[in-house]
Amino acid sequence: MRDISYTLLSDGSSDRGLLPIINWLLRSKRPDSPVRGEWADLRPLREVPARLERRIGLALDLYPCDILVVHRDAERDPLEARIKEVADALARAMDTPVPHVIAVPVRMTEAWLLIDEAAIRHAAGNPGGTIPLHLPPTRGLESLPNPKAVLVSLLRSASELSGRRLSKLRSLSLVSRVSVNIPDFSALTHLPAFSAMSQSVDRALELLESRC
Repeated sequence: MRDISYTLLSDGSSDRGLLPIINWLLRSKRPDSPVRGEWADLRPLREVPARLERRIGLALDLYPCDILVVHRDAERDPLEARIKEVADALARAMDTPVPHVIAVPVRMTEAWLLIDEAAIRHAAGNPGGTIPLHLPPTRGLESLPNPKAVLVSLLRSASELSGRRLSKLRSLSLVSRVSVNIPDFSALTHLPAFSAMSQSVDRALELLESRC
C-alpha cells in the first residue's frame, strides 16, 4: 500500500494534539500504509485570512498532501451545524474535490484527551505520581462544558507540585503533550463526534484509493 500524507488545518496551534489521533485512525484502517502528517502553520503569513475557505486554499497550496483534515471545535454549536459549515467551505475552496476529513470535536479537542491517566501524568512530568486524578466518564466527554479547563486542572494535580513551583507550571503548553502519550484512542469510538470523524476518514481513504 502507498504512503499516506495528510495536512491538518486547525483552529489554533494547541489543536496539533489532533495529529496523534488522526495518525491512530489512519493506521487502524490502513495498517500496512506508512502515515505522515503535518500541521498547516499559517502564522508566518503576513495576514491569515479570516474566511475558512481561503485558509483551506492556502493549506493546500503550502502543504500539499493526499488528504486534507479540516478541524473546527463545535463549542456551543450543534455537531451537524459545524460539519455543514466546514463542508460548505471545502466546496467553495476546491474546484476539484480533494480527499478530506472533517474533524469537529465536541466541544473542543481536549475532550478527546481525557481518556488516559498515564498520558496525563507523563505530560505533567510526573509519570510515577499516585495522587488520584478522577477522570470524567468517557461516555460523557462530549457533554463537558469546558474540557480544556478540566484537562488543565488534571495536569496541575498530576504534577503534584505546590506553591511557587505549581504557579510556574505552564499547564496550557502541556496539553499538546497528552495526545502524544496516548497509544490507543479506541475508547472514543462510541462518541458521536469521534465516530463522525472516523466515517469521514473512511470516505477520504475510499476517494484516495479510487484515484490510484
